[in-house]
This record gives sequence, structure tokens and C-alpha cells, in this order.
Amino acid sequence: MNPLRRIDTFFRHHPVLTDVLVACWLMLSFSAASVAAASPVGSTDGATVPWLLLAFTISVGQLAPWAIRRWRPVLAAGITVFFCLVQLLIGPDLLPSIAIVPMMVHNLAANGPRWASFAGLGTALAGAVLNGLKIAYAPPSFLDPGADLISNNSSMYGDPTQQAVIAVSFAVGAAAIVLAAWAFGDLARTRRLALEQLRDRARQLEVEAAQERELAAADERNHIAREMHDIVAHSLQVIITQADGGRYAGAHDPQVAVATLGTISETGRKALGEMRRLLGVLRGPEATEFHPQPGLVDLEDLINTIRLTGLDVDYAVEGNARRALPTGGELAAYRAVQESLTNTVRHGGPNARATVLLNWTNAGLEIEVTDNGRGAAASESTKGSQQGLVGLRERIALFGGTVQTGPRQGGGFSVRAAVPYQEI
Repeated sequence: MNPLRRIDTFFRHHPVLTDVLVACWLMLSFSAASVAAASPVGSTDGATVPWLLLAFTISVGQLAPWAIRRWRPVLAAGITVFFCLVQLLIGPDLLPSIAIVPMMVHNLAANGPRWASFAGLGTALAGAVLNGLKIAYAPPSFLDPGADLISNNSSMYGDPTQQAVIAVSFAVGAAAIVLAAWAFGDLARTRRLALEQLRDRARQLEVEAAQERELAAADERNHIAREMHDIVAHSLQVIITQADGGRYAGAHDPQVAVATLGTISETGRKALGEMRRLLGVLRGPEATEFHPQPGLVDLEDLINTIRLTGLDVDYAVEGNARRALPTGGELAAYRAVQESLTNTVRHGGPNARATVLLNWTNAGLEIEVTDNGRGAAASESTKGSQQGLVGLRERIALFGGTVQTGPRQGGGFSVRAAVPYQEI
């Protein structure tokens, strides 16, 4: 890696340490320059010692706060302002360390609160004006060993025109530097906030994408669970019932056993075909076998298959469809009837009887499946996990429909579902 890039990476990853190192460098460089600037040429008077000590203290006080300028920008600026006021009142007119002022203004505009940014700008502009007035009009400090030299050899301090020119020139020049520093700092602040917003937006999009993936995965798992339950539960229940019946009937009438085995074989093949279709969807589009989904026209075949288990089923349709059901609505209605009749076969007990009624209304299709079996009063050995009813509610809810299930008064169980028409 490029050495310059390594240095840049180190400074970006250690901002506080960088500020401390910069502050130390500023104090070593500008403090010595400030002491040299405050020393009168050719003077050996001992009175220069407190004057130089004052200049050194002011310089260090102005520069040292740079070490905390990121995590305490207002405090750092406040300390610098204090020592600038000391310089303005009793210190030298100009010190090289005064260069910290536009740097602090830039830092406040970039990293400080908005109110501190404007307060720092106003304070710096006021300081520029006051320093210009001090240079032009204020008498030399009594601590300055070169005061007599300046007052005796600088006749311009008695000329009002020259004093005004000096004050205005210094104030305008310093103010221009301060304004430029604040403007660049404000631009840096704006850019930083924009980058933070972009990063926050990117993080938010990542979170939303992860949540969408989780929701999509959960929805797909629910969909697969519903399909697996509808296929496996119904088919296996028919197979088990037929196998039990064929085992007893075969001892007296072998022909019944043969017919029963045919029903078991046909049901198993249908279930296997549907399972292959479902697994093809999971593997991807290239492995998918597309077959028509069952609908209302297939209810007769479904009911005939259920009747082979020994369950007596009455089927009726009332009314006529005014509009088409939404895409997948007929499959949902088919699965509702399938789940209800499968539950009756499993839990209804002997001599159970079921009724399937489809009623076309002005709002959509109403499905009612009732039985006179033991239903909700079934023993623990025949109770299921109710995953089928949960899947039924989820499937019907996808189309804005409703499902009501529960025991009937006087015995039995009922399932009522409503699937609305497709919106125009």
C-alpha cells in the first residue's frame, strides 16, 4: 500500500490522536514564533521576561484547545476566545498564534452546533474589528519593553487618517479570512450531514431489505406448509381409511379389496404428482412442471373420493356467480372444502355425515361445510394440531375473505368461509 495512503488511513481511524499531535506541533511552532515576534529588537532589559512569558502563555492557551476540537468544539473555541481577549487587553498586538482563530471558526462551522457556528463567526468578526482598533489607536502596554521605541519612532500613530486606514485595513482583511474559513466549514458541515444521511439511508435500506427477505421467506414457508398439509393430509387420510376398510372387507369380498387397492393407488399417484410439482417449484423454474390447479369444477371428484372412505357427503350449489373470483380464489375454495371434509373423516367418528353447500351471493362465494360427528368433542387421540385450519384462514385471508370454525349446537362441527369477488 502507498505510504501516504497508510498515513491517511491512520489519521482517519485515530482522529483524536491526530488532533493532539497537530496541537503539539502548533504549540511548538507558533509559540516559539510568537515569543520571537514579541521580543523587541536589540533589547536586553530584564523587563522583557514577563512580556515574553505573557506572549508564550497566550500563544499556548490559544493553540492547546485544538487537541479537543472534535469532541468538545464549543469548549475548545471558548478557551481560545478567552486567551484572545487576554491578548486584546494586555498582550502584544499581533502574534502568529492568532492564526488559530480562523481554524476554530472553521471547526465550529463544521463540527459544532448551529448556534455555536454563528456565535463563533460573530465573535471572530468582532475580534477582527477590535484588533484593528487596538493596533491603530490603543497606547502600547506598560509591559511592552518596546513601547517607547514604538511611540517615539512611529509618527503615524498621531495621524488620524493613517490610524483609520490601519484599523479598516486590518479589520477588513481579518474579517475576510474569518468569513472564508466559516464558509468552507459550513460547506464541510453540509457535506458531512449529507453523507451521514446517505449512510443512514443505506443502513435503513439494508435493514428493510433484510426484513423483506425474512418476510418473503416466512410467507413462502407458510405457503409450502399449507400446500404440504393440503396434499399430504388429505391424500394420506384417504389412503389410511381405504386401507383399513379394505383390510376388513377383503376377508369376505376380495373384489372390494381390489377396488380399494385401486383407490389407494390412484390417490397415491395424485399425491405424488402434486408433491413433484411442489418440489419442482422449490428447485426453480427449470424444474417446475406446470399443471392446472384444482378449482370448483373439481369439487365433484374430490367429494367422490371422500365418499370412498365411507363418509356420506351431501353437496349442493345455490345461486349463480355474478363475477369471477380473484386469481387463486377457486383454489382457496377447493382447499377449504378439502380441509373440512378431511377433518370430518379424521375426527367425525363412525356414522358421520357431512354437508357441503356453496352459495353464490352478491358479495362472493360462501362455503359452508357441516357435519354431525363428534368434531370438537373428539378425544385426545383424534385431535390434530389444527395446522390445517390455520392454513385455511391464511389462504382465505389472502383474498380478503373470512373463515369461521367451531362446534355446532347439538353436535358436530362447521366451517364457514367467504371468498369475495375479484375487484373491478
